[in-house]
Amino acid sequence: MHLGAHVAGVDDQHPQVGPLGQWALVGVKTVAVMLLWIWLARAGSRLTALALGLIIGGAVGNAVDRVAYGAVADFVLFHVTTAGWSFRWYVFNLADVGIVAGVIGLLYDSLLGTDAAKAP
Repeated sequence: MHLGAHVAGVDDQHPQVGPLGQWALVGVKTVAVMLLWIWLARAGSRLTALALGLIIGGAVGNAVDRVAYGAVADFVLFHVTTAGWSFRWYVFNLADVGIVAGVIGLLYDSLLGTDAAKAP
């Protein structure tokens, strides 16, 4: 476990600048969640609905952190260390896990699901 405050955007390359940046990120997330909610209402399969729900839940969770604390609280650090080698992945939180799992579900459903386009 590793506690870190994530004050920047998704990729740490676009830091939020004060309250204006914080609310701009929340506004972008709000629009994205509304569009995902419309897609969810029209979802054709249970997997699509579940995946969209995970993405929406993760986005809302991160937005709540950003509004309440001014930053997203990341606390899981995945790492592997051996005698001569060390690998450290990004620090993330459960909302990020939901978003990634949802995206994987959407990719699976669109590429391999029952309604996926089949080659002739």
